[in-house]
Amino acid sequence: QVQLVESGGGLVQAGGSLRLSCAASGRTFSSYATGWFRQAPGKEREFVAAISWNGIRTMYADSVKGRFTISRDNAKNTVYLQMNSLKPEDTAVYYCAADPSYGSSQIKYDYWGQGTQVTVSA
Repeated sequence: QVQLVESGGGLVQAGGSLRLSCAASGRTFSSYATGWFRQAPGKEREFVAAISWNGIRTMYADSVKGRFTISRDNAKNTVYLQMNSLKPEDTAVYYCAADPSYGSSQIKYDYWGQGTQVTVSA
């Protein structure tokens, strides 16, 4: 069993930066791939980024590539999402999710956090 808690969201102006954290409980978290997803008002939840259990592999949605960076510290049971050059269209609730296998499909992720709100003002 893995429990996930996101933090680091907030209000930022366009062009600014935020770093989201996903803190996990459960001694097996270091063997799980982790993904970040987001859901904007009135839209479906979408993939943002994912990282393999050992941090070697990463993938990003085209909309955030070059601006967002996913990383992890397994010693701290934490995954991060560094978000730079934020745009108003990045406004959403951001969720982290964990699964034994690596990928971008949210259907496969077994464990989810409650989400953290990110609001980017123009």
